[in-house]
Amino acid sequence: MTRNLSLYLLLNLFLCFSNISNAQKGARVGYIDMNIILENVEEYNKASQLLDKSIEKWKKEIELKKIQLKQFEDQLNIERILLTPELIKDRELEIQDFAFDIVNLQEKRFGPVGDMIIQRSKLIQPVQDQVLTIVKQIAEEKKYDFIFDRSSSVTMLYSAKIYDISDLVIKRINRQQRIQNRKDQLEKLISKTSSLNN
Repeated sequence: MTRNLSLYLLLNLFLCFSNISNAQKGARVGYIDMNIILENVEEYNKASQLLDKSIEKWKKEIELKKIQLKQFEDQLNIERILLTPELIKDRELEIQDFAFDIVNLQEKRFGPVGDMIIQRSKLIQPVQDQVLTIVKQIAEEKKYDFIFDRSSSVTMLYSAKIYDISDLVIKRINRQQRIQNRKDQLEKLISKTSSLNN
């Protein structure tokens, strides 16, 4: 009985010391800079260019509407002396409706739930998901306890470069992209070969 008690006490003492040593070990922390990673991902750059083209098109569309509105206003001012008060009021209402349509179009394109935000999330979300998957893999492999995004709203007053794993994430994304490109090329080659044989 005393032997079991002493073995039990020894086991508890060992567990207490192992818990203390693990608690003093400290957490492994790393960080990434999502902006740098995204700038170095080809897929993101292509998506960004597509979005920029759409934004330019939408801006031109709105500018044309504004020019048209100015023409309507100028035309009304020129014809004002020839029109009856009722016709002037009707034209003013039409111009107000057209101006309201322009405001609605701006909101539709660039508002908080507008086309620009929706397109950005559609184009960028797959890349961000890929980055997050790779970050998770690296964290598990390298036994990181925490990984922060330096470019987000989390305030990071100091960070040693040694804990920056952005380059590692970029390398893995590029490796995955090269593998996918090789698969695509192989599939094209196989389809060409099969079409030549037929």
